[in-house]
Amino acid sequence: MNRMCLHGVVIVLCLPVVVFTQSSSSAVSARAKQVHEAAIVVDSHDDTTQRLVFDKTFDIAARNTTGNLDIPRMREGGLDALFFSIWVPSDVTGADAVKRATGQITAVRQTVREHPKDLVLATTAAELRKAAAEHRIAALLGVEGGHMIADSLATLREYAALGVRYMTLTHFKNNNWADSSTDQPAHDGLTSFGKDVVREMNRLGVMVDISHVADQTFFDALAITTAPVIASHSSCRAIANHPRNMTDDMLRALAKNGGVVMINYHAAFLSEPFRVASEKRSGNLVAAMAAMSKKCGGNEACTTLEGERLDHEAMATGELPSVTWEAIIDHIDHAVKVAGIDHVGLGSDFDGATMPLGMEDASKLPRITDALLKKGYTEKDVTKILGGNILRVMEAVEREAAKARNRK
Repeated sequence: MNRMCLHGVVIVLCLPVVVFTQSSSSAVSARAKQVHEAAIVVDSHDDTTQRLVFDKTFDIAARNTTGNLDIPRMREGGLDALFFSIWVPSDVTGADAVKRATGQITAVRQTVREHPKDLVLATTAAELRKAAAEHRIAALLGVEGGHMIADSLATLREYAALGVRYMTLTHFKNNNWADSSTDQPAHDGLTSFGKDVVREMNRLGVMVDISHVADQTFFDALAITTAPVIASHSSCRAIANHPRNMTDDMLRALAKNGGVVMINYHAAFLSEPFRVASEKRSGNLVAAMAAMSKKCGGNEACTTLEGERLDHEAMATGELPSVTWEAIIDHIDHAVKVAGIDHVGLGSDFDGATMPLGMEDASKLPRITDALLKKGYTEKDVTKILGGNILRVMEAVEREAAKARNRK
């Protein structure tokens, strides 16, 4: 047995075999298993990076009893690729933000190097497809918050050179050039520099991610970009009225742009009753996260894990309304009806949010395939949602970057 050490933790390498265990897929039809295994399943947003950095007991190669994601559970769930989120809080800015972000990129790349049988770094759609063909899980990088470039296009270029393939323009708070959906407007969308950031992302082949941005920032980004954009982890505001979710007008505009919305599994973004009750109980999302971060002493892995644990306890006691995994299907279905089948995908927010009951970890992903097929979606359409649509956007963004290089 191969054993390697990461951050002082012993890691056991796992064989690259996709297996659906009885516990994770007993309710999933044979047809759904076949479709799921044949598809390339991509998750565009996971916060497992925080566990790599902060949780010294976390072993990504072992089955964990906490959190939502590790190699065994990814294998069981048929997950072929995920974007590791690179995130530091919005109030960490300047050189400190860059240093922390770079450290997280290094941690992900180190993890990939130490698990070559299971993981491989991917920076293009072709590399992602190759990884799936080799039965390895493609690890990709996304920066979650434009404040981490420290108002520097040079830093953005450095991230791109390190393999970053999307950047969320804002996080919970505004930065110096873009408004956030969960802050008071300061710029009326994007500033002139913010528009330059979008143009440079197009040139670099870094996807413009509009999750977390204010509505005006979203429309400004669409007016500037020459490539499709993504919402890496957002759901539908028509169902759950949270500003982090997308309105139907935004979904239609995203479709016109050729982009894709990747549905977020966070309970407060899936369920309006849960959102309302949660805010009455703990304050809005920004305040609740800040309070939990303080309680955890800035350990962001602890912040998420403890928050999810308390939310699940509150659902069990009835203090919060229960949210089940079928709510994910409701959001997918709504987004498809509004934006079209070519513009919807999966962006779980695993290890970064409160998962609905029945979607506690990545091993449960085949349930989504099964439910969509039972709802009448064709196998081709399900394959698009599972990963085909985000792959199409990646390829379009890569082509636009190649055009920009050729124009020089």
